[in-house]
Amino acid sequence: MTAGRGGGVAGLGEMGVLGEMGVLGAAGVLAGVVGTAGGITSLISYPALLAAGLPPLSANVTNLVAGVACWPGAALASGPELAGRGPWLRRWIPLSALGGAVGAVLLLCTPPGVFARVVPFLVAAGSLALLAQPRLTALHQRHRTGALLPVGLLTVSVYGGYFGAGSGVLVLALLLTTAEPHLPRANALKNMLIGAPALISSVAFAAFGPVNWTAAAPLALGMFTGSTLGPRVARHLPPTALRHLVALLGLALAARLWLTPTG
Repeated sequence: MTAGRGGGVAGLGEMGVLGEMGVLGAAGVLAGVVGTAGGITSLISYPALLAAGLPPLSANVTNLVAGVACWPGAALASGPELAGRGPWLRRWIPLSALGGAVGAVLLLCTPPGVFARVVPFLVAAGSLALLAQPRLTALHQRHRTGALLPVGLLTVSVYGGYFGAGSGVLVLALLLTTAEPHLPRANALKNMLIGAPALISSVAFAAFGPVNWTAAAPLALGMFTGSTLGPRVARHLPPTALRHLVALLGLALAARLWLTPTG
């Protein structure tokens, strides 16, 4: 079969449509767990879509659309961490959504792969920032500026709406440095903030982008299932170990994106 809007999924051998959908569903579960536990969903889901035979642009768009399923799943599983944070989220989610809309327009209006060379460096920078987070937090407290969070969040949200891979690591590093030093709570807030640009951009992609719905449906179902487990994993892992693990996953994704075309 060929990969395209409304078409099937190619590249996973002779297992047939149901087998291919099962593989994508399993990849979605793992991606949802890894992503909402603090890591990077696209480390699993984007390569799985490429392996399924989707071209890079379709894989990117399909991955962003399916990833919206992580938002409600993570919210359901993060009640303790999100308790009392409603006003804070109502303040910052609109800004995040605005960035996602700008990123979606950029993706639909610019040549495919225009940022391909930059993406691995962005992901690597966010991963290194996680490793250096205690020092960055101390530096921010000594030279506090109110502009870092809104400017950083808007910038990362634009990137998240455009490509998305690694945006969670960038937002997590930003929140740990500026807003919430407790990693499970910062991770829960991160899941909510990256869900907003994903939702906005997915609406635009569903209308105008090359979404492969045969691949998106099982991937989204798997992501929703995995996202109900990820925050619980983050809740029970030692914060330092989790931060280092997320950073290493981010560096692995950066290397993967450097070797794999993104547009």
